[in-house]
Amino acid sequence: MKYTYYGQSCFLLETSSAKLLFDPFISGNPLAKDIDVAQIEADYILVSHGHGDHVADLVAIAKRTNAKVICMPEIAGWLQKQGVTNIHDMNIGKFKFDFGTVRMVAATHSSSLPDGSYGGNPAGFVLDADGRQIYFAGDTGLTLEMKLLAELYQLEYAIFPIGGNYTMDADDAAIAADYVNCQKVIGVHYDSFPVIAIDKYTAGEVFKRAQKQLLLPAIGETIVLS
Repeated sequence: MKYTYYGQSCFLLETSSAKLLFDPFISGNPLAKDIDVAQIEADYILVSHGHGDHVADLVAIAKRTNAKVICMPEIAGWLQKQGVTNIHDMNIGKFKFDFGTVRMVAATHSSSLPDGSYGGNPAGFVLDADGRQIYFAGDTGLTLEMKLLAELYQLEYAIFPIGGNYTMDADDAAIAADYVNCQKVIGVHYDSFPVIAIDKYTAGEVFKRAQKQLLLPAIGETIVLS
């Protein structure tokens, strides 16, 4: 499985049978100015919540690729008004797709859409595909509900926000890694705005002390999830 980072919380997971794009926000992120949005391909787009820094490029990419959008019902309703029709709406629960199983899980955050309408519950996703189990927490603070995932899954990777202010910071994310019993964490949701800027060295040291591995791929970089 491959992971490509596009900045903020946008990334692509490539399984053996599908390309899964998460939270497409690229064109509004100055740090991702070298990413050509028109070249990004996707079979599915998974949307954690409705804030602009997670959906800014959603409609354009969904229409161009005809990717199936997996999202909350409220986001699905908003998408239909934008002319997007290939949608699988779900809520906290799980569903088996052709590439594997997706469980939508709760996140402690908020959610509204670009037009100001309610975006439903914020969420994260656990992907079970190709014999691997990966957790994307979405925008969330630290919550004890994460401990349940350690009982349900053997997570190989956790994709956590680490920028603080709106979400967990590195300290909280290291605790969350313990909660979900995962050794490898990929950091997202940092540096795009001054209020969520981080010191990467300090963040890495936090994870070293916790005996966890923090991965921070550069924007545009692809890594193999081995």
